[in-house]
Amino acid sequence: MFNQIHMKMKIKTKTKVWMMAIAALSFAVVSCDTEEDPPEINEAEVLIEYMEDPGSPAGNYGNSGLAIKAPSATYTGVVAGVVLPIDIRSADDFADGHIQSAVNLSAGAVRDYLDTEDLSAYDEIHIVCYTGQTASWLTSLLQLAGYKDVYSMKWGMSGWHSDFDKWTSNTNSDKATLFTADVTDKGAEGDLPTLTTGFEDGADIFEARFDVVLAEGFGEAAVSQGDVYANLDDYYIINYWPNAEYLDPGHIEGAMQYTPDEDLQLDTYLKTLPTDKAIAVYCYTGQNSARIAAYLRLMGYNAKSLKFGANSMIWSEMTKSTWTPETPMDYDYVGMK
Repeated sequence: MFNQIHMKMKIKTKTKVWMMAIAALSFAVVSCDTEEDPPEINEAEVLIEYMEDPGSPAGNYGNSGLAIKAPSATYTGVVAGVVLPIDIRSADDFADGHIQSAVNLSAGAVRDYLDTEDLSAYDEIHIVCYTGQTASWLTSLLQLAGYKDVYSMKWGMSGWHSDFDKWTSNTNSDKATLFTADVTDKGAEGDLPTLTTGFEDGADIFEARFDVVLAEGFGEAAVSQGDVYANLDDYYIINYWPNAEYLDPGHIEGAMQYTPDEDLQLDTYLKTLPTDKAIAVYCYTGQNSARIAAYLRLMGYNAKSLKFGANSMIWSEMTKSTWTPETPMDYDYVGMK
């Protein structure tokens, strides 16, 4: 009996040992798999934390104010030889007339130029376009990439000389009676956009997103007031003004107020932006909103700047940042125009 019991115990013991060995091996395999396949990171969150870090090249630019210089500052700097204008208009328009000493480049070529040319003689680089809006979009991308001495020239070549005026024809007051003081609350907090660059480091994710947004061009980051008003429900509309101005002169019906340089951070209201809907941002001139559209598109939001801003909607009611036929400085230029 003892032998039979002993044999059964040995069989049970051996069985238990084998089972423990199999379990240990299974645990080891699972552990190895876990080590080889760590949990997926939230790329958008990593990127935004990087962009909000004052110590990174991005340096919290989305909340650091404008990087715009008046045409008078460009003029003074060019005369003194300390400002280099980079004109991103077409080659034909550049040939018609441009600022003396300006370099003509496509928007996509500017960063390489800044990296490869000896520009040590200049204190600042001023990006010049037709109206200041594309230049603000590009300057935003460059500033976020660490080029802190790059600025956009306000109003573009339209502000340099009346011969290049593309603003007057785009001012309009046809929405003045449609603006309202009724308050629309911001959306509820939700998820951040989904990014799939394949990178885990904030700087690497940023570079991948920079290339995507730059390749898209400003056209993908802009929308007209006519398109917005034709489909108001299709847009999450951001009024990018202080609250007092949101109430007076008012805002697009249904627009939500976001305070400039405060409300688009992780610890404020960034997560109230939708990831499944186009975001239309507007300011007074379309230049600050172009900056913010670039900032948000880097994060993965489908953000668009409303072209020409309030000047294209309530021009006659505006008391600041208003384009007038007297705005151009009528400085000398080089070219055939």
